[in-house]
Amino acid sequence: MSDNKPAKADVQVLKQISTIWLVPIVALVIGIWMLVQFVGSKGPEITLTLKTAEGIEVGKTEIKSLNVKVGVVTEIKLSDDYTYITAKVQMDKDAERMLKEDTRFWVVKPRIGKEGISGLDTLLSGSYIELQPGIKKTEKREFTVLDVPPVAPAEAKGLRLILTHREAGKLSVGDPVLYEGFTVGRVEKVSFDTDTKKANYQLFIFQPYDSLIRSRTKFWLTSGVDLQMSAQGFNLKIGSIESLITGGVSFRVPNGSEEGNLITKQMSLFKLYNNFNMVRERIFDEYIEYVMLFDESVRGLNEGAPIEYRGIRIGTVKKVPLRLPTREEGFSSKQIPVLVRIELGRVYGQNGIDSLDDLKRNLESEFEGGLRGSLKTGNLLTGALFVDTDVYKDEEMPPINKYDDYPLFPTKAGGFAEIQKQISGVLKKFNDLPVEDTLTSLTQTLDTSQKTLLAAEKVAKSLDKLLAQKDTQALPSDMRKSLQEIQTTLNGFGPDAAPYRNLEGALSRFEQVMKELQPVLRQLNEKPNSLVFGDDKVQDPIPAGGRQ
Repeated sequence: MSDNKPAKADVQVLKQISTIWLVPIVALVIGIWMLVQFVGSKGPEITLTLKTAEGIEVGKTEIKSLNVKVGVVTEIKLSDDYTYITAKVQMDKDAERMLKEDTRFWVVKPRIGKEGISGLDTLLSGSYIELQPGIKKTEKREFTVLDVPPVAPAEAKGLRLILTHREAGKLSVGDPVLYEGFTVGRVEKVSFDTDTKKANYQLFIFQPYDSLIRSRTKFWLTSGVDLQMSAQGFNLKIGSIESLITGGVSFRVPNGSEEGNLITKQMSLFKLYNNFNMVRERIFDEYIEYVMLFDESVRGLNEGAPIEYRGIRIGTVKKVPLRLPTREEGFSSKQIPVLVRIELGRVYGQNGIDSLDDLKRNLESEFEGGLRGSLKTGNLLTGALFVDTDVYKDEEMPPINKYDDYPLFPTKAGGFAEIQKQISGVLKKFNDLPVEDTLTSLTQTLDTSQKTLLAAEKVAKSLDKLLAQKDTQALPSDMRKSLQEIQTTLNGFGPDAAPYRNLEGALSRFEQVMKELQPVLRQLNEKPNSLVFGDDKVQDPIPAGGRQ
């Protein structure tokens, strides 16, 4: 009996021990299970690089994908050189498959941009970081947060292109890509290549509009309002409402050009033009360059001005002036060289010319026949000039046919220059007139006239006073009497009056006497002493000894 008591006591102790430790053991097991679950559900830790930590808080800022939480920010610190922010993010287990090479992150916050207003829900909940899953196979753990949301997701179907331009700032991320005014894509990325020194603009063309991209497709900048002033006048174009606010880029194959092959290669390169006029000019890539020498002013003649033949465009002004005069030439040459080009595409089809050699031979023949270029006004409002060509039969060929290794296109003084010379001649004659003397004499005459008018005014006032007198008012009757007496007196000297008849008889007698005196007067004129010696002629005496 004594041997069985210890055994029972041990069993009883064991029961007490197992009962006491059952709860902590279960708790420990549950804790281990929860730890395993936590470790098993915990995803990888990633590093994000941001320009600023605005709106980002440790333990509060979440990482979301399609508005589902997939991670949280656990640490924020400033870089060693103080130029950026690094954030540690603990991702969920399910989010590990999203972290690929092309995965993108950006901060979602209230934005007012080209696409409208977005992120208004973050006004109450706070900013968060959006994750766009990648589709590539290579995994990645370090990412750079984008400044703006991406235009298209990585899995979006479409075509990405690269446009090159010599200047930056022409397009911004999110700007529309237009085809005939319809938005078919967006500007996705903007960068600058330091090797080529050109700006690169990455476009994304949504499917199915990517089938519009051909090898001969041209891209050009589209502004909301395009106002151009040239020799042809004003040209105003207004784009879509979106392009009116933000601008954008348009594309299509120019009319009359072959479409070319369909572009399917991603990141194909294309050139970005400033406007559609430059696109059209690229059609005329085959041309012959000439130099025109003008004696008159070329103010108003700009690069790109047309060269026309009787209203038909045959070329373009390339450079004004070609160069400035050298020290040896000075300004005494009085000729401004202008570089122009005669374009084969504009002449082709009009006279059967199909090669540059044929065009050059034809032009040389036309120069011999009198083809000349001259400046004319294309727009009176803007003063823009253009080059007009025509045939002048009497013109002689210039003594030289080259200028700085360029062939010479003969010129002729334009009508504007001739009119200017005539106006200058008229103005010179006008300047030679004694205008100052004339004005001085006119001033003196006006002064004299003014004095005369003042004197006349005084006389008129005096006359008014004289007429107002009673004696003056009685004058008319006295004057009539005096006039009657004068008339009576004058009647006494009329043809029927006696004095008039007596005077007429006396004049008749006087005339008779004068007739009788005429022989006497003639004799006195011939022999003044005839009144003393008489008119008889004395015969010469004859000597006495001479008589027989």
